[in-house]
Amino acid sequence: MGAWLHTAPGAYLLAWEQDRLDRAVTDAFGFHALQLGLPEIDGLRANRMPHRWVASDSLLVPEALALPPLADPLTTTMPPREPVALHCEFDALPFPNASIDLVVLPHALEFARDPHHTLREVERVLVPEGRVVIAGFNPASLWGLRQRAGALRRSMGQAQGQGPYLPRAGEFIGYWRLRDWLRLLGFEVEAGRFGCWRPPVRTEAWLERFAWMDRLGDRWWPVLGAVYFVVAVKRVRGMRLVGLARTERRKPHAAPAVVANRHRETTEMET
Repeated sequence: MGAWLHTAPGAYLLAWEQDRLDRAVTDAFGFHALQLGLPEIDGLRANRMPHRWVASDSLLVPEALALPPLADPLTTTMPPREPVALHCEFDALPFPNASIDLVVLPHALEFARDPHHTLREVERVLVPEGRVVIAGFNPASLWGLRQRAGALRRSMGQAQGQGPYLPRAGEFIGYWRLRDWLRLLGFEVEAGRFGCWRPPVRTEAWLERFAWMDRLGDRWWPVLGAVYFVVAVKRVRGMRLVGLARTERRKPHAAPAVVANRHRETTEMET
């Protein structure tokens, strides 16, 4: 995926995703922010949290993030705009429960060993009302259709010329499928958006020729964008005690007193 970002379509997608990430994280407040995967995208550069990490499941990280790892990430104070590189498995994050305020996943679920478990780990480490930002390829787009068509031709032994249009590894997760996963884990989707409607061409010149499709696609066929962007918030329902209710001992009500009407009795005797 990192090498693919240096191609013409990769640079086109990177520019759109970087803009959306900057807008999504700039108003996210807290103390601890985490990005999972794809360190080539600086998803936390617009965020002002003092503790920030970029985690990778590969030992190869860009030189800009090649900082010494932390033994205990939550006990070290780092200045803003200097995220710390962290090597770990995405389905076993080295953070305690409810300790992270923001998690960014640029295509991390698509290339994770277990996307379900990775998303559960994200829910575990997020604080209540914490945010998760996810970017992924849309399998229902023109890019996704071309990727599947190329895979079908290769399986039939008809592949010739260039390789797949998108990165070969990974399983692309549909937008509505991802929303269902988030809902089952107690997340509330705050925003969802599609982008990159230009056709799957390989050269920068041809991508520029179809720039007009971005303007029309956002209005007329938004769900066919090559990439989607989701912002969700972790909701925690109010706690409710379940058990036997304590019954208070109530005092018995006193019997009503009977008051005789003496004035009436005296009048009757005189009569």
